[in-house]
Amino acid sequence: MADQDAQSPEGIEPPPLPVLRWAEPPEGPALVLLDQTRLPAEEAELVCTDVPALGRAIRTLAVRGAPLLGIAGAYGVALAAVRGDDVAKAAELLERARPTAVNLGYGVRRAAGAYREAIGKGTGPEQAAAVALAEARALHREDVEASGRMARYGLALLGELLPGGGGHRLLTHCNTGSLVSGGEGTAFAVALGAHRKGRLRRLWVDETRPLLQGARLTAYEAARNGMPYRLLTDNAAGSLFAAGEVDAVLIGADRIAADGSVANKVGSYPLAVLAKYHHVPFIVVAPTTTVDLGTADGASIVVEQRPGTEVTELTLSQAGAMGTDVGGLLVAPVGTTAYNPAFDVTPPELVTAIVTEEGAISPVTGVGLAELCARSSQVTIS
Repeated sequence: MADQDAQSPEGIEPPPLPVLRWAEPPEGPALVLLDQTRLPAEEAELVCTDVPALGRAIRTLAVRGAPLLGIAGAYGVALAAVRGDDVAKAAELLERARPTAVNLGYGVRRAAGAYREAIGKGTGPEQAAAVALAEARALHREDVEASGRMARYGLALLGELLPGGGGHRLLTHCNTGSLVSGGEGTAFAVALGAHRKGRLRRLWVDETRPLLQGARLTAYEAARNGMPYRLLTDNAAGSLFAAGEVDAVLIGADRIAADGSVANKVGSYPLAVLAKYHHVPFIVVAPTTTVDLGTADGASIVVEQRPGTEVTELTLSQAGAMGTDVGGLLVAPVGTTAYNPAFDVTPPELVTAIVTEEGAISPVTGVGLAELCARSSQVTIS
């Protein structure tokens, strides 16, 4: 296991990560992304000048994470509109890029709806494109604010569930920080809040197979913020629970069904089972935009299947989201097939609480989720 116990200088926080930004250089509009396939070795930007390029970036995980995908999808629609491309076709392409992540479709539909409404009122294409861009920027601002509220609610919940003295030992899976959000993230933002208040004893970071989002990205963010963290292989989590080294599990979500079932990066469900057995709180932190009341239950969630080569080979993607793989090492015999779902689904009875920007619900029920979503629709972000 890798260990890192450095602390940031008191009162000093690192500058925000330049994860996603809209740019209008002389040669034309573009969506500029921090290429997450190159982290942690290199902080490099990926410039998407059209929707097909953005679609590739989404599929190859150069940009990823539920809230950020919604923002990227909205900006993608605006990009198509500003360029004068077919907005409906662009929206369809973007929605298909990652089927499990509900926020992506939400962001796409929101910007596309604003564009259609403007066109329907007789607005010209250029003005309608400006409306779509304004909608994307509004969603971006809302996510920043939602991230801050989730952190506050999550930190308060930890105080209730873990009232004893001493710092919290928190286990997290995949990546849920600034790299997935307009703000400081979802589950990671709660851990970061605990760190800033001197209440984080240890952040246990699952490496998260097969693409190592925990090892590459969460460890990168934890180190960047001076948090005490330690990296472990996914299948070592059981021994941590058995040793009494985990006080709570914090994860994000890519889709939450109407009954409270949670789809998150594969490996989340086994953590929930372990947490239940060891009487450890299992907490999901996600914005209400991740709740999909149109999906009845966990069995109805479409789970994305990733290429088997992500399991059977070790590959260095030096060209990042352009899809050019350089170097490769077989770790299984030639011809081996692999089962490689991107997500698994945790049933609501294994979830201690779901924390959103509108508060936390526990126990997790369909009624409670519906009430949170109804409350969210009434919130005005200034």
